[in-house]
Amino acid sequence: MTTLNQNAEILAPAGSMEKLRTALHYGADAVYLGGKAYNLRAASQNFSKAQLEEAVQLVHGAGKKLYVTLNIIAHNRDLKGLPGFIEYLASLGVDAVIVADLGVMQLVREHSDLPIHISTQASVASWKTAETYYKLGAKRVVLARELSFDEISKIKDKVPELELEVFIHGAMCMTYSGRCNLSSYFSQRDSNHGTCSNTCRWKYALVEEKRPGKYYPVYEDDSGSFIYNSKDLCTVEFLDRVLATGVSGLKIEGRGRSKLYLATTIKTYRQALQRYNSGQWSIDPSWQEELESYQHRGYTSGFFFGKLDAQAHNLEGQERKRYIIAGEVMRRLDAATYEVKAHNYLRADAILQGISAQGPIQQARLSRMHTSDGNSLNALQPKDTAVLHLDMNLEAGDILRMPEFRNGASELQI
Repeated sequence: MTTLNQNAEILAPAGSMEKLRTALHYGADAVYLGGKAYNLRAASQNFSKAQLEEAVQLVHGAGKKLYVTLNIIAHNRDLKGLPGFIEYLASLGVDAVIVADLGVMQLVREHSDLPIHISTQASVASWKTAETYYKLGAKRVVLARELSFDEISKIKDKVPELELEVFIHGAMCMTYSGRCNLSSYFSQRDSNHGTCSNTCRWKYALVEEKRPGKYYPVYEDDSGSFIYNSKDLCTVEFLDRVLATGVSGLKIEGRGRSKLYLATTIKTYRQALQRYNSGQWSIDPSWQEELESYQHRGYTSGFFFGKLDAQAHNLEGQERKRYIIAGEVMRRLDAATYEVKAHNYLRADAILQGISAQGPIQQARLSRMHTSDGNSLNALQPKDTAVLHLDMNLEAGDILRMPEFRNGASELQI
């Protein structure tokens, strides 16, 4: 019999205000984001103070939660501005801060009453470490990725008052819990300060000491070498076992990923979570099909089954994305007419699929596309806005997607 986990929340990344809106629209229970400093996603747009204030109002207005990342490994130079920023976050009423550094944790305690979540950067892998953080004031621990179902359950049994969070989907650093030095070594960009250059995903050659300039290829297969690279994590087909461990947070990786990634991933895991909490768990084949629909590095089950599976680093080349985002519905004008902002080049005869927050994927061919004053259009460029006539049932915030064009033709048929 399934043991329900009604308190588990789907926690989605928000690299920008637009992505935050998408995450909420598609069913995230909470979002995590960073300010302009002190977090590990320097490549994301991140949020200014004014945007943080707007984000809190938006998230709380939707009845959801907002967590702010303060998960750098702090140097002396970082400590000067942190107290003021912590006090500012407390004044906004954010729901928690995510920290990796004991010194940052202590600053949070000294300058606020904010709930503290311990980042996966802290590599918490045992119940004793989890208990220690709990005694130091942590409300939740984002566990190291290197844990099995049994290990997670043991931590929950030993420290039942502590909330646990695990990653359930997305890219994984080659060091899994995130303490990587490759980027600093090769490109002088500190991954522990949010400027990782993804050095582990580069392709390498071998040079012998006495043969400078002579490069020997290093490869595992015809696609090249992926010695350090990891496949992406995907847990949707065994989410029931993840939930049975008693975790409170189901975390999706990807503050730098697209709106299409967010929409598809959040919606899919929301469906799986609802199925689990109905007490009638079964796997829907469409879940995996949807998670295969965008660009990824192939999937692995990670360490949940006790050890990393043998194919976790055998990428067989980067998976080719099937769909790209076509646009986003800004307004519904009438039953089948929408104001849409294009995200990619969009032809007037395109066959599109609509991803509504609720309900199945819809498909239709554009019957007409025109400007707001009625002038017909043959195509849209990215960021253009136009009126689209589509026989779909959509609403503001819904995403439209289309296949990549291969050999000049769409794979979709009407």
